[in-house]
Amino acid sequence: MPALNRRRFLTISAAAGAVGAGAFAGRALQAAPLYRWDGVALGAGASITLAHPDAERIIGRALAEIARLEAVFSLYRKDSALTVLNANGSLANPPFELLECLALCGTIHSASGGLFDPTVQPLWRLYAESFAKGAAPLPEAVAAARALVGWGDVRIGADRIAFARPGMGLTLNGVAQGFIADRVAALLTAEGLTDVLVDTGEMRALGGHPDGGAWPVALDVEGTILPDAVSLREMALASSAPRGTTFDDAGLQGHILNPATGAPSDLPWRLVSVTAPSAALADALSSAFCLMPREAIVATLSAFPSARLVYLG
Repeated sequence: MPALNRRRFLTISAAAGAVGAGAFAGRALQAAPLYRWDGVALGAGASITLAHPDAERIIGRALAEIARLEAVFSLYRKDSALTVLNANGSLANPPFELLECLALCGTIHSASGGLFDPTVQPLWRLYAESFAKGAAPLPEAVAAARALVGWGDVRIGADRIAFARPGMGLTLNGVAQGFIADRVAALLTAEGLTDVLVDTGEMRALGGHPDGGAWPVALDVEGTILPDAVSLREMALASSAPRGTTFDDAGLQGHILNPATGAPSDLPWRLVSVTAPSAALADALSSAFCLMPREAIVATLSAFPSARLVYLG
């Protein structure tokens, strides 16, 4: 099965390709020789952009960190910590990174009134398998999968993570890409670097652009490009496009599922973009906000004064 990653349906481009180069409009790329790595993280396109005489070595260390974290968070590696947890219903001696990420998930679950719920994996798996066969899941199948959803039934301890009921599962697609961006940024900071842009599906800027100023980022709203929509300096940016999905041709209208209904969001949002000091926080909030009306988003943001909604439409 291909990697059906909910977080890679489109969203941000900066300093890359036809769209990203447009975001810089020729003004920033001329000032310093930028080194840009393009590759894959968690099954999706990723990049790291920096200016440094030893860029290749530094990128090599960053790639090793990405690979290490994929062994924790990937849903498509049979040996990852997350896959083993989902397959067995429990995981002994979980990696610290998984525990840290789940702690953030608990915070956002609470702040969002339960709308951010990583235990929707059984629902996501049902939709993926059903639409792969060309049909929507039956209502009774959705109800059965929804009965397996419940953050309160995840038992989290330093020595063991376990599900209270057989058949439960976690997906961290709404937070892991941001978490990895933060970890790569921390590694580069430890190397003494500044003025770096890490993009693992969600962005984390260390400092600003090497030429001066912030990193200008374009947003892609269902094919409409908003150039220089966001300026990033020592900040993270995450976007969710709730209506984008690999299953559109089969009839699925959205890929971010509401844990209360078992259905995709019925709100009109095409793109939700959030900035925060942490890419993991921005990632989780942008995911949750796809399921919220504007008033609820504003109310939730009051609990996270460092985060800001930069696009909703």
